[in-house]
Amino acid sequence: MKILSIQSAVAYGHVGNSAAVFPLQRIGVDVIPVYTVNFSNHTGYGSWRGPLIDPSDVRDVITGVGERGVFGQVDAVLSGYQGGEGIGDVIIDAVAQVKAANPSALYACDPVMGNAKSGCFVAPAIPELLRDRVVPVADIITPNQFELGFLTRTEPDTLESTLASVELARDMGPRTVLVTSVERPDREEGTIEMLAVDDEGAWIVQTPFLPMKANGSGDVTAALFTAHYASTRSAQTALERTASSVFDLLKLTLDSGERELQLVEAQESYAHPKMQFSARKVR
Repeated sequence: MKILSIQSAVAYGHVGNSAAVFPLQRIGVDVIPVYTVNFSNHTGYGSWRGPLIDPSDVRDVITGVGERGVFGQVDAVLSGYQGGEGIGDVIIDAVAQVKAANPSALYACDPVMGNAKSGCFVAPAIPELLRDRVVPVADIITPNQFELGFLTRTEPDTLESTLASVELARDMGPRTVLVTSVERPDREEGTIEMLAVDDEGAWIVQTPFLPMKANGSGDVTAALFTAHYASTRSAQTALERTASSVFDLLKLTLDSGERELQLVEAQESYAHPKMQFSARKVR
């Protein structure tokens, strides 16, 4: 399997492509990483160095990859955090080129905007760009519950309202939706959930809640779910594999006391997920 991953990169730590590439490689995916920024570290530190890469330069890199004749072998395009407005058009064009060469290729968009605790943390124009132009061309989207609400102009909280919001999102274009950080009021205390929906049904998986903030965990989640879904076309299987791998990555990181994801140390959890969490069909 080949995935063209258009995301940010950092030298130190693990976010964007610097979080997504290694876990994908560890499960046997040939990743073609294209960088949208090249920072020293993620912005959660409050200071960083390095350039935003001009959209024209990102487009040139993608064009050069296309000139190697590999777009017909690409099974999925993956995008995450979009630092500037111009990147959206570059990604949309890349998706069109890949799908022209391989009509069965999927486009997975992680519509990164923010979260319920901190609100939106992207440039003001990005959320509307994602909602109006990028999400409609996606096959898979992986919003958290907060982002799902923005995309659909709703306020999902219960399982029923979250499922209703997912259907509104699916009406926009993407047929497969993974909702992360689902926090419904009637869930078991000390847990958190993820919900996956496609044309075959809807499944929810519950894991223990880990008291930590882990920059890049959403990028790993989106990458693994995309790869597992592309290979199995099963939302349930992709959800269970992803939940197993990401939980073990986060638990190892929490136990280490380190701020950055222990991405390399947790590699066995991607290659051989324990499958310790079962997804329950809810529709």
